[in-house]
Amino acid sequence: MRVFFSTGEASGELAAVDLAQAMRVHAPQLVCEGIGNERMRAAGFHLRWSTQGWASMGPIEALGKIAKLLAIMLITAAELARRPPDLIVLIDFGAFNVRLASTLRRLGYRGRILYYFPPAAWLDNRKRARQVARLCTPLTPFTHQRDFYRSLGLEIAYFGHPLVATIDPRPRRSAAPADGGTIAILPGSRQGEIARHTAPLFAAARLLRRKRPQLRIVLGAADADAETALRAALRSYADLDAQIVRGARSALLEADVAAIASGTAVLEAALLDVPTIALYVLSAAQYKIALRVYSGRWITIPNLIRDEDVVPEFIQAAATPGGLADALERLLTNSDAQHAQFAALRTQLGDAATLDRCAVFALGLAAL
Repeated sequence: MRVFFSTGEASGELAAVDLAQAMRVHAPQLVCEGIGNERMRAAGFHLRWSTQGWASMGPIEALGKIAKLLAIMLITAAELARRPPDLIVLIDFGAFNVRLASTLRRLGYRGRILYYFPPAAWLDNRKRARQVARLCTPLTPFTHQRDFYRSLGLEIAYFGHPLVATIDPRPRRSAAPADGGTIAILPGSRQGEIARHTAPLFAAARLLRRKRPQLRIVLGAADADAETALRAALRSYADLDAQIVRGARSALLEADVAAIASGTAVLEAALLDVPTIALYVLSAAQYKIALRVYSGRWITIPNLIRDEDVVPEFIQAAATPGGLADALERLLTNSDAQHAQFAALRTQLGDAATLDRCAVFALGLAAL
């Protein structure tokens, strides 16, 4: 059985690898290929294209990449139509993947396309939902998106969030010493995220270390490009003596608290039960666009799912070094309330069989 996965950024790669590994439990000879980066290559995927440098923050930063990605999309669609796999799995990255599905159908492709993590989960876009459902079989990890599709009379599969099956909560750690502790800093995987988030995060860590001289700082790099960018950013903060590790979970493993750019890594921290704050900063122009297309109260996944302030959010001008440092200090001092909220979130997201159900569903489509 041959399955083609199309991702566009780090969170999509994580979902692809987890799903493929779960599928291989039932189909050990499964051949996985597609579009991805380091994590997929290490997991044995044959990569047609590397997504290194693809992700961007908002439409303005994406402009310079459109021509290249359009060409890759057209070439990929032609190749898949000429030599169809047993299943195509699209993961998030809607600007590319929806066009890929549409082009495949126009080329006469009649095979199964699974849209795992359909795009715009929190934007409730009726036109996009109908387009995805027409072109693909959508499978969502969110009850919110499931309910929205079904309210439009559209079919969509739902089994819970697969990360619940792959991330167990850590044993509760003892309180950090008053003069120390470990903070994990995850500024994001995109170059724009790293550029905008490292300054307030590093300055916050510096402020926190004044109160806690023995504070240990660990930085999580999503890939080689992110690691290079983090090392460059650290040159102006040599006094932090921060350690860089690869991947969110490696950074979070021994952390007492974490400061994370809003995204999948915040959900990973919540499922690991690591006390966490979140931030996100866009350029002024991108922020104006964001305000026009989204008016929700929250942007961080745990808050969206629970519809309450589970993880403190610091957006745009609110992401000041002082505000971030104070919030981290509060969690270092007492995080009991957040631990309770994380436990409720886990229960709401599913159970240990969630990923296996997704894998069986995908294999069922491939076999049709």
